[in-house]
Amino acid sequence: MNCKDLHKRIIFYLDAELSKKEMEETKLHLTECNECAVFAHEMEKTFAVLAAEKSPAVNPFFYTRLKAKMENRASAQYEFQQKSILVKILQPAFFSILLLAGIYTGVKIGQPANVTISTEVISDQDVIPYLNEMETETIEAFLIE
Repeated sequence: MNCKDLHKRIIFYLDAELSKKEMEETKLHLTECNECAVFAHEMEKTFAVLAAEKSPAVNPFFYTRLKAKMENRASAQYEFQQKSILVKILQPAFFSILLLAGIYTGVKIGQPANVTISTEVISDQDVIPYLNEMETETIEAFLIE
């Protein structure tokens, strides 16, 4: 038997699931090959750790704590359902009011303003002096001040 075959069979050897002939061959190879013996020993330690982790010590208060958490969660879920009913009712009502306020504001903004137009006409001659300040004051006078 070579080392590669042993590596494939080592799990079955450790669980004693091989035939009697294969078990003897594997045991013989392990006595002859030091590397495979070390590998088999490491696999045994690994399986021991896994077996210890599979069956943890049972805490005697685990069930009571679990029951208390489940009861707390059930009461919290009931409160959440009560709140969700209020949210289901109030949220659409709030958004409806908000939508109506937006529509009303849009209508008010869109209405034309009541502007009264005066009948007196302003001539260009009345406006030009305000637009052309350079004629009223000379540059020299402006710079001196």
